[in-house]
Amino acid sequence: MASCQSFAPIVNEESKILLLGSMPGVRSLQQQEYYAHPQNRFWRLLALLLHEPEPCDYAAKKAMLLRNHIALWDTLSLCEREGSLDSDIKNEVPNAVIELLAEHPAINAVFCNGGKAASAFKKYFAKRLPENVQTFYLHSTSPANARMNMQALAAEWQKILEYL
Repeated sequence: MASCQSFAPIVNEESKILLLGSMPGVRSLQQQEYYAHPQNRFWRLLALLLHEPEPCDYAAKKAMLLRNHIALWDTLSLCEREGSLDSDIKNEVPNAVIELLAEHPAINAVFCNGGKAASAFKKYFAKRLPENVQTFYLHSTSPANARMNMQALAAEWQKILEYL
């Protein structure tokens, strides 16, 4: 069982929404970049929704988030897992999401990317969430979620635009 540790959040004082994943996959951990697997649709989806060209490097990806008032983090700080599947996560430790929201009061909505992010959010944070913060649970951009094509994801994920 491999030990996995999440990354620091991508956030600034202008962030209005927080997108939460579960834990970076193997490729992301190797590259030290959120959503680094080439088949994950996260970056393509955000570029589509934000009417921007898809960023070509990680610095441009982070800049696109911050320019559009989007913060990004994970629900989990640490876990053990072989491979990248969320279903294989064991011994999880949550991130300090409530504290992040307290430090960034302009964030008015949290969007969970996938089922594991949603279940961890409900387990660790939902009852302590500030009253002014809305929560939404979205289908995963992961390649493991093959049942939803890009068009279906875009239709669902466009909800984020209402909070930017």
